[in-house]
Amino acid sequence: MSDKNDHGKDDYILIDTGYCRKRKELDKVLTKEGVDPENLKLVILTHQDFDHSGNCVYLSDNYHSKIAMHMEDSEAVQRGDMLWYRKRRNIFTRVILKILLIVFRIGKFEKFTPDLFLDEGDDLSSYGFDAQVLHLPCQSKGSIGVLTSNGNLFCGDLFMNFKKPDKPTLIDSKEQLNASIEKVSQCNPNIIFPGHGKPFTFDHFEKRE
Repeated sequence: MSDKNDHGKDDYILIDTGYCRKRKELDKVLTKEGVDPENLKLVILTHQDFDHSGNCVYLSDNYHSKIAMHMEDSEAVQRGDMLWYRKRRNIFTRVILKILLIVFRIGKFEKFTPDLFLDEGDDLSSYGFDAQVLHLPCQSKGSIGVLTSNGNLFCGDLFMNFKKPDKPTLIDSKEQLNASIEKVSQCNPNIIFPGHGKPFTFDHFEKRE
């Protein structure tokens, strides 16, 4: 972003924060991009999971950033338990995640309360970011994406792209996932930036084998 704050610096928005164990790498990237405690205005979480929200408490405490997310995912971060909602939902997703959390010794993370909630159609221009929020339930009911005015979509875990663009393996609801993908297709995005893997165009997702 090019908007200047009172200190004459550019203001920034960060979408997702990564694993807490990657904190040093996050700090290096933020410093390289000119981000400091004076100009990180907002952290947007695409969803609750620890690999996206693991550094929220750190950024709030050290960069004084506001944390924003969808209300549907808020209780999980307030409890510090990414399995909270899934205890009552998709049993396959819950079991697989439980195994992964045990194997990698992760799961619980620092609890926090979001500063504000985002939902479908919310305009981010007041933060100097010409973009809007899309509600895209997939891995969680409160998953969201950020669509910029030039058509770039930051979609969280709605898609992944390692060898090829694809749907996520672990989902909350197949029906909601397909509805979210259809919503994205109607938006005709320019470039899609997934939470995991490389950017791609929607036609490459449609043409996957």
